Amino acid sequence: MKQLKVYIENSVIGGYFDAVFEVATKRLFEKFRNGEYLAVISTHTYGELSNGAPENVKTNLETISYEKIDVTETMLSLTQKYMNEKIVSEPYRSDALHISIATISDVDVLVSWNFKHIVNLNKIKLFNSVNLKEGYNLLEIRTPLELI
Repeated sequence: MKQLKVYIENSVIGGYFDAVFEVATKRLFEKFRNGEYLAVISTHTYGELSNGAPENVKTNLETISYEKIDVTETMLSLTQKYMNEKIVSEPYRSDALHISIATISDVDVLVSWNFKHIVNLNKIKLFNSVNLKEGYNLLEIRTPLELI
């Protein structure tokens, strides 16, 4: 069976220590640890973690193996196309960048606990409409609970 490539962003990494999200997030991390899933992390995620994430969140990331993805000009360009379509407003460009990274990296699924800008059916449809127009595949976006 093919190992599932799962892009995780900061809400999932921090969700490990959040009472509302910890059960599903810990089960997801266990799937990373036992090799059932491969975590995919971007340099963008690292940057966000560096800007004030608690130390336990940063060190928890080091308990799993993961593939690290560098942000490219192509990813930034796709992010701008999302912004041009006003899928999210400028303060949430970071969320759109996660979508473009996952799309261009051709992961199997992006997981998030961000219900406002990422795991939101209307937003998913809008992001994917741009992806299709630009020649990319549809991006599966789920919560950790849906994935496990």
